[in-house]
Amino acid sequence: MNKELKIFGVVAFFTLLLYWGVEPFAHSQMHKHVEGHGFTYDGTADIAEASAEKKEAKTAFWADVKKIAALEGDAVAGEATFGMCMGCHMDGAGNMGGVIPPSLDHAGAIYDKNYLIALIKDPAMASNVDHKYADTMMHPMGSIKTMVTEPQDIANVVAYLKANKSAEPTAKEAFSEACARCHAMRYDKATQLGDTPTFKYKKDELAHEIKVIEEQDAVKAYMGKLPPDLSMIIRARSHHFMETFVENPQSQLAGTSMPRVGLNEAGYEKVEEYLSDIGDPSKPAREIAGPWVIGFMILFTILAYLWKSSLWRDLH
Repeated sequence: MNKELKIFGVVAFFTLLLYWGVEPFAHSQMHKHVEGHGFTYDGTADIAEASAEKKEAKTAFWADVKKIAALEGDAVAGEATFGMCMGCHMDGAGNMGGVIPPSLDHAGAIYDKNYLIALIKDPAMASNVDHKYADTMMHPMGSIKTMVTEPQDIANVVAYLKANKSAEPTAKEAFSEACARCHAMRYDKATQLGDTPTFKYKKDELAHEIKVIEEQDAVKAYMGKLPPDLSMIIRARSHHFMETFVENPQSQLAGTSMPRVGLNEAGYEKVEEYLSDIGDPSKPAREIAGPWVIGFMILFTILAYLWKSSLWRDLH
């Protein structure tokens, strides 16, 4: 018995050493560690990552965002200003500058307040993709900089979004508004144009496929390459990577064209829930079965030990 315990101890020691020592160390050497910021957007990461010539501009930009965030927004006044946004942000909107403008039905629920302020003030700076533009007015949403310019007006629009557009979204709605303009989900039969309908005739199906390809070409031209399908991303990347990448894509992939989407913590949890539902649908069943499997193994171990002791009792 003592010999067997020693063997078990040696095996357990080296197994745990590999699992908690060697593997994490190897991972830390291959992938840089990125600190998250809890889905708060105050420009700290942007300023730290900025080149010398852009650091001053980013510092001033996020200082202005902080000042606007301190203003008391008027939701009633914001509704009138928000009307200008509805020309693009509506159901059935077409591609504009490379992507389809998202619906803002749940913007107040899934996006951070500071990010919304920054997005209205300068979309390229807020999304941390200003490196793509010599003039951030060239951003597809750049015209908003000349449409809503006064700090109080910006505060009013954000107050309206928070007060009147913050109905609780489903996990799929959060993903659709934050991610689906660029990323498809083939396991959910969703493309950049939304859910794929069921067609009665093949010619209608082919016509829809052509529209999807044309939309993907537009996204590809804007982003530089077609963003990946996210059906399996939840199983391909760690929880920490997903959080920090969504919070600030530049932190994990410097120079990427992927914009920051500005999700708050609740919004990210909704998106993660949807990704898990599609990419790992058996997870709830595994979580239920897990304790039963562990219990069985413990019981089997006890019975095997008692059986072994019974057989070898007279031979020791």
